[in-house]
This record gives sequence, C-alpha cells and structure tokens, in this order.
Amino acid sequence: MALRRDWVYENNGGTCVAIAGADYCVVAADMRLSVGYSILTRDHSKICELADKCVLASSGFQGDIKALHKNLAARHLIYQHQHNKQMSCPAMAQLLSNTLYYKRFFPYYAFNVLGGLDNEGKGCVFTYDAVGSYERVGYSAQGTGATLIMPVLDNQLKSPSPLLLPARDAVTPLSESEAVDLVKDVFASATERDIYTGDKLEIVVINAAATRREYIELRKD
Repeated sequence: MALRRDWVYENNGGTCVAIAGADYCVVAADMRLSVGYSILTRDHSKICELADKCVLASSGFQGDIKALHKNLAARHLIYQHQHNKQMSCPAMAQLLSNTLYYKRFFPYYAFNVLGGLDNEGKGCVFTYDAVGSYERVGYSAQGTGATLIMPVLDNQLKSPSPLLLPARDAVTPLSESEAVDLVKDVFASATERDIYTGDKLEIVVINAAATRREYIELRKD
C-alpha cells in the first residue's frame, strides 16, 4: 500500500529488551536500521545512556527517536545544573512519560524501554507506549520483534501479577550472567523470524559497580 504524501512517519524496525534483577539491569537492542526491505546500516545503536545508572532503548522512527533522546539529554543537563546531582531512574521515567504525553497529538513515533537502578540499588524497568503511558515491570520488550520475545520472557521469568496483594517485587530471580544469556538466546531466536532484527546485538549491563557494554553477532540476512 502506497503511503500518503503527507505521511511523516516511518518504522525503521529493531527490537529492544530490558530485564531487571535484584541489583542489576540488562538493556539490549539489535543494531539493524531498515526501511522496508532495505537495510540502511548494520551498526546503528538504539541505546542512549541518559544518566549514570539509567539507559534508554528505543525502536520506531529514527528521526523522532533522535529528537527525543536530544530533548531528554537537554532536560537532564538542566536538572543537573539546578540540583547538582544526576537524575534517578524513576525520575527519568516520569520525565520521559511527560515528554511523550505533551506530544500526544503529534506523537514521537518511538517505543521505549527504560532500564537502570532505583534509589535503593534495585534493578528497574519501565515500559512505554508512544504517548507516555508507562508501567514499572520486571522485564519488557519493544519493537518489531517484541511479539516473538515477550512469550519467551513470560515463560522463563514468570512476573507476579500486579493484582496480588500485598504487591510483590517485579525483579527477576535470575543472576546477572543468566539474564545476559537469556537476552542472547531470545535475540538469536527473534532474528530467525523478524527481518527487521539482526546483524549485531548491543547489551548494556548496569550494576552498582559500573555500566558495561558487550556486543555479539546476529544473522546478517
């Protein structure tokens, strides 16, 4: 189907995943950037480090994603000047929600997963829709491969129901290395079925000691 000439959005594909643990958070995204059946680049990072312990992964239209990341970085710089400290991950989650919501009538075509450590040092993951509705969860996936990855995460991690009283912690029972291995497995599987996911996987692991990145190769066809 041909797009209207005034249609300004385009989905450049890709998949983002985040998993929160007791004292760590793993955020990962593939590095393929596509339009239709064309691959524009195989080495494009979808992950933006907004603060020391807060990382944002975004899938969707890359023009809007770049504008959103630039906006959040500017707002965070203003916050640092005013408060003389870095913004916490839950505060950044609220800022991102507000930023998306005020553009709701002409939204950023971006589907976001925010991950990091909260004020108590626990892993936290926030998942969003395009207009700012968000929720704190133990794990999440966004993007073109999310429908392939979420059933596997649901099966392996079994997040407690939000309806349970008293509320239970949403962090996953896996160790840090097990969570990284699970992320590698789900991306290897999604790459087999989703043409917009592939080439290379970027993994960011956040814990109290440091933030580190690692890369693994995925299918290139």
